[in-house]
Amino acid sequence: MNTDVHAHVLLPSLQGLVQERDPDGFRAAGELELLRNGGPSLAASGAMIQERFTRLTDLAERLRVMDVQGVDVQVVSPSPSHYYPWAGERLAVEVAREANRLTADHIAGAPDRLVGLGLVPLQHPGLLVEILEHAVLECGLAGVEISSTAGDVELSDERLEPFWARAAELGAVVFLHPFGCTLDERLDRFYLSNTVGQPTENAVALSHLIFSGVLDRHPGLKVIAAHGGGYLPTYIGRSDHAWRARPEAHGCADPPSSYLRRLWFDSLVHDPAVLRHLIEVAGADRVLLGSDYPFDMGSEDPVGDLRAAALGAEVEAAILGGNTAALLPTRSGVRP
Repeated sequence: MNTDVHAHVLLPSLQGLVQERDPDGFRAAGELELLRNGGPSLAASGAMIQERFTRLTDLAERLRVMDVQGVDVQVVSPSPSHYYPWAGERLAVEVAREANRLTADHIAGAPDRLVGLGLVPLQHPGLLVEILEHAVLECGLAGVEISSTAGDVELSDERLEPFWARAAELGAVVFLHPFGCTLDERLDRFYLSNTVGQPTENAVALSHLIFSGVLDRHPGLKVIAAHGGGYLPTYIGRSDHAWRARPEAHGCADPPSSYLRRLWFDSLVHDPAVLRHLIEVAGADRVLLGSDYPFDMGSEDPVGDLRAAALGAEVEAAILGGNTAALLPTRSGVRP
């Protein structure tokens, strides 16, 4: 079955909850978004969300579009706008639990077509195991979505070790999807905050995972990187050189390029040549169909875009669904 691992649901009631609980924090976060994106980009994004609101929230519309796209199954995660990385512990727990519950409710309407991912409050490492277990064991989700960083927490942070260990033990998917970029106002025009910012954040976050030895210590981790892993796979040779040349870059046991074959990547790279390179460096068994449904930086025809890359029938079938079928835990509502 054709399975799209990168699709989102918007949870308007969750945003309302956050605005009510911490209006000052919500307002400050909006000011930061304006700094990072610039007014024209925020205005365009607002119009885009309004136009696609039904696709983001309505189950029947989701299923209709999936049928048009030739997608049999979607792996649905909350819109990254629901991370709220500035939230304090009490609010962060409430938000993550509510996001998990609402996502589970959404996919329950079509359990043969939808798989869900929840959220965890990355900015509070001590809470991650509890909320991960809530998502997977209580809500029946296949795993969780995380950003590239939150507050002072990078993915190499030692405080995340219990989270990585429990995720591996549960067989839970961890979907790495950045939101925003810490380059801030340098990217505040031309929509650079997304076009450059997202792949930059992916590359930085994956480098933290690799160079810190997280993947050595937790070989059973199932990490999927959105946007094809950003810039890292196309420039991985520089990472290998640093690993050989610099003692402080030798925190992982093997050359960084070898860890691309221990991760998974979605196919959303917008260029057949880049997709073919990703398959070359990561392996055809490590790439999964992804659309970023239904945002405008995604693909309206993910199956057609994949087939346009002319990868051959065997590789195409693996990326369309075979690889995801092997990756997803059987406890989730559907097994592609």
